[in-house]
Amino acid sequence: MKIGIVGLPNIGKSTLFKALTNIQVDINNYPFCTIEPNIGVVEVPDKRLEELSKLSGSKKLLYATTEFVDIAGLVKGAAEGQGLGNKFLHNIREVDAIVEVVRLFESENITHVHGHIDPKRDIEVINTELILADMETVQKRLSALERQAKSNDKDAIKQKNIVSKLKDILDENNLDKVHSFISSLGKDASLISDLHLLSSKPILYVFNTSNPKNISAEIKKYALAEIENFVALDIKTEEDILELTDEDIKELELKSELSELITKSYGMLGLMTYLTTGEMETRAWTIPKNSTAPRAGRAIHGDFEEKFIRAEIIAFEDLMRVGSKVKARETGLLRTEGKDYIVQDGDVVEFLI
Repeated sequence: MKIGIVGLPNIGKSTLFKALTNIQVDINNYPFCTIEPNIGVVEVPDKRLEELSKLSGSKKLLYATTEFVDIAGLVKGAAEGQGLGNKFLHNIREVDAIVEVVRLFESENITHVHGHIDPKRDIEVINTELILADMETVQKRLSALERQAKSNDKDAIKQKNIVSKLKDILDENNLDKVHSFISSLGKDASLISDLHLLSSKPILYVFNTSNPKNISAEIKKYALAEIENFVALDIKTEEDILELTDEDIKELELKSELSELITKSYGMLGLMTYLTTGEMETRAWTIPKNSTAPRAGRAIHGDFEEKFIRAEIIAFEDLMRVGSKVKARETGLLRTEGKDYIVQDGDVVEFLI
């Protein structure tokens, strides 16, 4: 699954992508220096792996990963094709979640596409373009469903009613209301899943500021209090850290804050990890939340799902507390679970097939 990095031009998207992936990209002080999306694989930080590896004496560690996509800057009018808007909106449609970079830092050397810093306006510009693009998609679908409904097609009538309500909500230009409506549909949300709505994708905001520790004051200054899902970063500093040695980082008392961004982004995808461990390797496996034990086994190999018999499972915290699987078995903490067991984040699992 992919996470798209979006925002206006010249606000730090490509610099953030470089800091996350350590991939060199074209970063210049002019709009649309990124045209084709850059894609990079990023390890998901997990301190549990290191502790578990020491316990097992593992030869290597393998972290869960996720993909980040650096998408070119959107501008007002993108839904109407401004600034290669149609191409960039299509790129957003192909990702599963959005990291929206918002500029809070001041700089005379880096131009702002709107001439001055106003993060609330910038957010409204981006989110409005997502909604406008969806309105066009929804209107096309609604017109088709209205024709089908004339023949008393029950499925078409049901879908038409849902899409019609969705259109009314999009007209209100409010992403939160779009998310709430889709959540309220329950299983019926599958009836509109093929629309690939931009406005339905979960969003994590990245406030690009020169002083992340002072973010509370900046949130008050720019009236951003209603935004709860955010991370504050000095993206330029994150890029600089890549070029420094560990000694330099320690001497300058610098600390990367990217782990919070990666972890929160990963969580938006509806994913979690379980762990396996042994002498050869300790590894984090990515699965959808609420997966059964056989479904979790599929992450390793299809046979683990098809030939599943049972799994030995212990919570990471319990294993670390007792110090070994032998003691865990003696105390009853290591248990055997069947095919209906719902795997929990941080479960240490051994499949038996």
